[in-house]
Amino acid sequence: MGGLANMVRQLADLGHRIAEPVTSGLGPLALLALRLPVAIVFWRSGRAKVEGWNIFSVNDSQYFLFREEFGMPLPELTAHLTAIAEHILPALLVLGLLTRLSALGMFVMTLVIQFFVFPDAWLVHMFWAAILFAVMILGPGPLSLDRLFFKR
Repeated sequence: MGGLANMVRQLADLGHRIAEPVTSGLGPLALLALRLPVAIVFWRSGRAKVEGWNIFSVNDSQYFLFREEFGMPLPELTAHLTAIAEHILPALLVLGLLTRLSALGMFVMTLVIQFFVFPDAWLVHMFWAAILFAVMILGPGPLSLDRLFFKR
């Protein structure tokens, strides 16, 4: 049994030696790539809620959805806050500015969407939540405005 364990350990060491230069070189790009998919989803959702480029001008159909379909409390206020958040938070996430806070805001929105709006879409929301959780824990990486402004 010792021979098998030794062989597995050698293969694991080989894997680490191969992956280390790749991950250290591509790590910053991987962290940037991690921020993009969820940002795009939220940004597109925000764009669908407003007229033109005025993020404070929510479509009338959104009021109906928030009130009648989603049963949200204070539907007018909720529609406005959602439209604003779905524009600002993804932009901050992509720029890597206040990244962890932006990811947290989008994570909370994902939970609200999952539990109160589309409870049957857990498979999609699970991926959003996993990505946002990773960004909250790992941070934005060196390709971010956070790194530029808030060096540690």
